[in-house]
Amino acid sequence: MGLLTIGAFAKASRLSPKALRLYDELGLLPPARVDPVTGYRLYAPEQLDQARLVAWLRRMGMPLTRIQRVCTLEADAAAQEIRAFWAQVEADTAARRDLATFLVDHLSRKDPVMSPTFKPLGIHAALSDTGLIRESNQDTAYAGSRLLAVADGYGSQGGSASTAAVDALKHLETDSIPAGNLLNVLEDAVEQAKQAVNGLAGAGSSPEEAGTTLTAMLWTGSQLALVHIGDSRVYLLRDGELFQITHDHTMVQSMVDEGRLSPEEAASHPQRSLLARALGQGTDTTADMRLHDARRGDRYLLCPDGLPTVVPTEEIHRVLSEISEPEQAVRALITLANGSGDSDNVSCVVADVLELQQ
Repeated sequence: MGLLTIGAFAKASRLSPKALRLYDELGLLPPARVDPVTGYRLYAPEQLDQARLVAWLRRMGMPLTRIQRVCTLEADAAAQEIRAFWAQVEADTAARRDLATFLVDHLSRKDPVMSPTFKPLGIHAALSDTGLIRESNQDTAYAGSRLLAVADGYGSQGGSASTAAVDALKHLETDSIPAGNLLNVLEDAVEQAKQAVNGLAGAGSSPEEAGTTLTAMLWTGSQLALVHIGDSRVYLLRDGELFQITHDHTMVQSMVDEGRLSPEEAASHPQRSLLARALGQGTDTTADMRLHDARRGDRYLLCPDGLPTVVPTEEIHRVLSEISEPEQAVRALITLANGSGDSDNVSCVVADVLELQQ
């Protein structure tokens, strides 16, 4: 078979002539020959496979710059790149779904204002520990009448960074927040936390000098608004089952999401603590935010990675299920973590949702 005209090639590849001209200009799919007299583009039949791949990738929504990279790779590497792209699409879709759910649930609420005197979290406890080896504690844990928060600092000023981030949210405990303004208030609070952390580093300082994760839950009247950035976690014990309701923002977790690592490989990966998102200079500071329905009898655990890194999920489940007093549960979890011999700080917030007398 000889060379194909642009019209014939477009029909065979399911790409329009206009798209083919654009891809030629970008160097993505240049024709095999351009007639020097007429300027007509002519394509070789063996270019059809690449053209069809480009068409499929465009149908997936992949940007042209990334398609160019895929087209230069061998089959296995190209497949891996497509898998990574789609994992990111699914993550972005999930984030938008969470935001849509947040907005629908929030706008459907009947409470016009968050009452500062309503205290549904009847029992809560917060405790932070330096661990067995470290000389300083870079964790901050807080439990108030409405706000629960943990932060895990890093860098030479990590302790100050975690404290500053949590302090930036504490005004939410007493502020009366109109129902229609909750999302904006939470975004503003995260921005205030970010500015507080960035303000710790002086001019010319390294970005690594001050940074922190931040995970917090704010009671809104019948739900908990979750703000999460980094690899601290929130667990929910409900009807005897334990659920992790946050997603770790680490490079290793991204590799698991993309199918490049198994969960078992991730658990022992040497860079498992490398953050993809955090509050600090030079980092992605995008926070996950959503509303979470709370039920009477629910138990929540907020903790930085110092606990789940060394204490198996089964043990965390056992402690939360068997020990009824939150203060004792917190101490038992910290004892388990310290008993592992790990050098990290260990912090926990345990909160029970109770139906209080009004």
